[in-house]
Amino acid sequence: MESNKNKLLQVVITVGAIIFIFALAIIVVNENVDLKSIFSKNINYTSEKEVTVTDKGIADAVDKLYDATVIVEVGTGDTLSGWGSGVVYKTDEKFGYILTNHHVVNGANKIKAVFTDETETDATLVGSDTYADIAVVKVDAKYIKKVAEIGSSDDVQLGDTVFAIGTPVSLQYAFTVTRGILSGKNRLVEMKQQNNQGLFSSSTTEAWYMNLLQIDASINSGNSGGPLANSNGELIGINNSKLSSSSSLMGSSASIENMGFSIPIEMVMNVAKQLEEKGKVTRPFLGVSLTTIEGASHNGIDLDENIKSGAVIASVEADSACDEAGIKKGDVITKMDDKEISNYKYLKYYLYRYNVGDKVKFTIIRDGKEKVIEVTLKSK
Repeated sequence: MESNKNKLLQVVITVGAIIFIFALAIIVVNENVDLKSIFSKNINYTSEKEVTVTDKGIADAVDKLYDATVIVEVGTGDTLSGWGSGVVYKTDEKFGYILTNHHVVNGANKIKAVFTDETETDATLVGSDTYADIAVVKVDAKYIKKVAEIGSSDDVQLGDTVFAIGTPVSLQYAFTVTRGILSGKNRLVEMKQQNNQGLFSSSTTEAWYMNLLQIDASINSGNSGGPLANSNGELIGINNSKLSSSSSLMGSSASIENMGFSIPIEMVMNVAKQLEEKGKVTRPFLGVSLTTIEGASHNGIDLDENIKSGAVIASVEADSACDEAGIKKGDVITKMDDKEISNYKYLKYYLYRYNVGDKVKFTIIRDGKEKVIEVTLKSK
């Protein structure tokens, strides 16, 4: 009798196992059933954070911005001899307004905008600013295909996807899209120009710092003035520079790849507004020429050997803001309010953050002694 019971129990277990396997097979076939949810009551899961990669590209984001991008061709007379990129950022009843770089249109008396459908038209310069490297040109509104949506560079985080659109190297590569990440913020990048535009009195090559976004999306000559966008296709910057393929870094030659820079859109729009309203950006004018510690002797200035940093005053214009405040040739500016001035490029960088009429305290070294002089900033 006991043997029969055991056999019966074995049969029941076998049949139950078959039914369970059959049911499990049905569950697996049915893709709508979540096995984890079925067994979660009986199984404790211990695993690392799950990451799901579902990247299908940024085609939709590119599509939002693509037709707002233009080629900005420039030249003299009737000849077009160069080009850069640009982006339509606003329209009114008559005109479409295009952002580009100052260095793209600088010196040109002929400007043409070419759109993604290959239509083209003459463009008029609204205004341009050397130190922000921003220019605004306008075209007849009927040519505008799309207007860029303005985003925020402040909201973009390191590692976020960004992309650029432009026409690098050759016109045969018109409207090239490149993709990368935001590699850095608040990068102080040195800019130079060969002739003075009037903020200072120096006639030598002028240099200043710009606060830029660093990106690894590939940009090259011809991308200048083109848009930088976030993964939603919103405009967050205007591309303006890159580190060259080889450069002397810390005394040695180094190969450089994919280190591009873009002007943050907040700065761009502030400058664009002033260019629209006045055709120029009004900045404080100190009325001085500046030199380095090392260059002081070439200007007839004998500095104390203990002075290692600062902006050296090489000359002062009569009736300028610095002249009226009592700043003299040979003074070394070491602070602007509470900001350290290690060289004249930092002085310019901080000066451009002030407005005409602001009062600024300069800490200077004169005859080996430290002194504070208040300067009321004036325009040129």
